[in-house]
Amino acid sequence: MTAKTIMLQGTGSSVGKSLLTAALCRIMREDGFRVAPFKSQNMALNSFVTLDGGEMGRAQVVQAEAAGIEPTVDMNPILIKPEADARSQVIVRGKPWKTVSAFDYYRHTPELLPIVKQSLERLRSEYEIIVIEGAGSPAEINLRGPEIVNMKIAEIADAPVLLVGDIDKGGVFASLVGTVILLDPPERERIRGFIINKFRGDASILQPGLDFLEKHTGIPVLGVVPYIHNVLINEEDSIRWNDDGPGDLLIDIAVIYLPRISNSTDFEPLQQEPGVRVRYIAHPKELGRPDLIIIPGSKSTISDLQHLKDSGLARMILRRAESGTPILGICGGFQMLGKRIEDPHRIESEAASAEGLGLLDVTTVFEREKTTHRVKAKVLADEGLLKGLAGQTLHGYEIHMGATTGQDVPPAFEITERSSRDGRHPDGACGKGGKIIGTYLHGLFETEEFRRAFLRNLNPEYVPGEAVESSPSKEALYDRLAACVRQSMDIERIYRIAGLR
Repeated sequence: MTAKTIMLQGTGSSVGKSLLTAALCRIMREDGFRVAPFKSQNMALNSFVTLDGGEMGRAQVVQAEAAGIEPTVDMNPILIKPEADARSQVIVRGKPWKTVSAFDYYRHTPELLPIVKQSLERLRSEYEIIVIEGAGSPAEINLRGPEIVNMKIAEIADAPVLLVGDIDKGGVFASLVGTVILLDPPERERIRGFIINKFRGDASILQPGLDFLEKHTGIPVLGVVPYIHNVLINEEDSIRWNDDGPGDLLIDIAVIYLPRISNSTDFEPLQQEPGVRVRYIAHPKELGRPDLIIIPGSKSTISDLQHLKDSGLARMILRRAESGTPILGICGGFQMLGKRIEDPHRIESEAASAEGLGLLDVTTVFEREKTTHRVKAKVLADEGLLKGLAGQTLHGYEIHMGATTGQDVPPAFEITERSSRDGRHPDGACGKGGKIIGTYLHGLFETEEFRRAFLRNLNPEYVPGEAVESSPSKEALYDRLAACVRQSMDIERIYRIAGLR
C-alpha cells in the first residue's frame, strides 16, 4: 500500500511549518495512523545522527519523535550545511556529498531529485500517511525551475498543500494571497487550505479577513493557530536568546555566539533549569564574569576561530581562563581550545592551519572522512567541572571533521558504544585541574543526572527544581503541542483533504 500524503508549505521562512508538521504527526499518531515526516531538502546547522550513523536535520528528528518512530535519513535525504565564503556542505542520505556554492548547488538538483524520489517512495511503502514540509516559499520566482523542495515535490507525491502564513510578522493576508497569485494555475489547484499561524488575542476579530481570503481565492481557512508558548521543541536553526532562566539567578553561563554556530540545541536543557541563565555572547563587552564559558560547535572552525581573534573575544576568553573561569569547548569549540588546527586537504578553509587558543595541549587535523555516530559514553575525569562525576553514563552523538590528539593529556570521557562502530575510544581532554574541558560529545546535557551534578560543581548552592522538560518529558511536550493545534484547526477536514476519510 502506498501512503497518502499532505504537504505544508509557507509564505516564507520561519512561519512555523516545522512545528505544525510535528503537531500533525502527533495528532495523526494519536488518531491511530502510521505517520512519518518528510522534507526533501533542509538547510540547517543543527543536525542529528541516526542509529546507523547518518546525519540529518533536527526538524525531521523532532517530527519523527512526535510520530513515535525512529528518525531515518529518508525523512531528510538532503541536508545543506552553510560554511564560510558562500559555500555549503551538502549531505546526501546522511553522508557528505560535495561542498558547493549556492549557484552550483542548483546545477546539481536534477541529479539529486531521483534520490529524493527514492527516499519518499521508501517512506510511502512503510507508512499510511506522510506529512511533507516545504522550505521557504513556493513563490520564489528565481528558484521555481531548479527547486526540489516545494511544488515539484507536491507534484511528485501528488500531495494536497496547506499554505501557512505567520500573522505575528504582519501582512499575513497579503502574503497568503500574493503567494497564490504568483503560482502557476496547476500549482494553485494543489493549495487546499490556508493556516494562519502565531496569532495573539481573540481570533474572532480576524473574521472579516478570513471571509475575504475565502471569497477572493476560493481556498478555505482551516485554522488560526495561537502563538504557542512553553513548548520548547527544536525548530531548524533557531536559537533561544532568553537571558534569564526560571527562578532566582544562581549560575550565569556565557555561550560564545559564533558566526557559523552549529548544534546550539546542546544548551537548551541548561536554559530550562531553574536559576540558570544562558547568555549568547557576540561582543567582548557582553562577556562579564560568568560562572562558565562555553565555546560551541562550528561548521567552519578555522574561520570562526579567526573571528574570535579579530573581535577580541579570544583575548577576553584567555583572560577569564587565567582568572579561573571554567571553560567548556564542544566539537569545534574543543578544537579551538587546542594549540593548533591543521587542514591539509582544505576541507573547511583555504587556510592550511591556524593557531588555537592554547588552553589544551592538543592538536586537531581535519580528515576527509566525517565522523557521525550515536554514542554511549562515561565520564573519566574526576576534577574541576567533572568532580564527583567519574563513571556516570551519558548518551549523545558525534558530528565532526578531524581528529584531536595530544601527549599526556587526560581524556574527559570515554566512548563505550558507537552506533556504527565497535570498540572503546577516549574522548576530549582536561586541563587546569578540570577547569578547561573539551569534548566531541553533543547532547551531553540531555542526561539529567549529569547536567545537574555538573551545575552543582559550578555552584554548590544550586538545588534542582522540578523535573525539566527535556528528553524524559518530550512526550508531554508533543502532547501539549498536539492538543493546542487540534483545538485550533479543522483536523477532520484535513483528513478528508489527505484522503484519510
